[in-house]
Amino acid sequence: MKLYYILLSASLLFTACNSSNKQEATVDTTTQEGINNNQEEQKEEMENQPERIVKISTPKGDMLVKLYNETPKHRDNFIKLVEEGYFDDLIFHRVMSEFMIQGGDPDSKNATAGQALGRGGPGYTVPAEFNKNLIHKKGALAAARQPDQVNPTKASSGSQFYIVQGKPTTEQELMMMSRQAGVSYTDEQKEIYSTIGGTPFLDQNYTVFGEVIDGMQVIDEIAAVQTDPRDRPLEDIKMSMKVEE
Repeated sequence: MKLYYILLSASLLFTACNSSNKQEATVDTTTQEGINNNQEEQKEEMENQPERIVKISTPKGDMLVKLYNETPKHRDNFIKLVEEGYFDDLIFHRVMSEFMIQGGDPDSKNATAGQALGRGGPGYTVPAEFNKNLIHKKGALAAARQPDQVNPTKASSGSQFYIVQGKPTTEQELMMMSRQAGVSYTDEQKEIYSTIGGTPFLDQNYTVFGEVIDGMQVIDEIAAVQTDPRDRPLEDIKMSMKVEE
């Protein structure tokens, strides 16, 4: 499928470059204008959609998560799974203090003590939707994924997600990370990382598709629990989810 897409693109480029007919050139320009207008309409439609809120309930309390319209594939997939009850009775199977809390592995439902988790999913991935305006600040909801070696496109897991706890980052640390990753930050984003904190070293490598807007303390409580050598909480922390109307 990728090869076909590349060959098709090359064919269209070749045709445009070798066309000497003014009428054909006009058609190509009109077509491109139509594409641009359509993209603008899609962008406006996306931005005008109502915000979708999901409640994540845990023994430590509830979190309200706002899903971003800027990442529609991840938003729609997450809502679909929530409405199917996919996440209900799964656990946060990987918890790391000052980093993140992770869940969404279907194998974690009724998992035995000490069982290795983190490889399960719905059988599909979601294409990456990186956005420089969506960063890994504390409370960010992002998609887990397989490593680059086996996943060069950085496609997201169909169901596994994490919520960032992180920690404050100094200006010097952020500058170093920015240079290494080739990511630039606005003054507002720098302020967020220096005060609220987060995990900036993950930016533009994992898709951020939402944020906790209420219940931030629940992240801290879950991140503080005792874990085994695999970072799995010794006492299961189950979740359930519901789309708020």
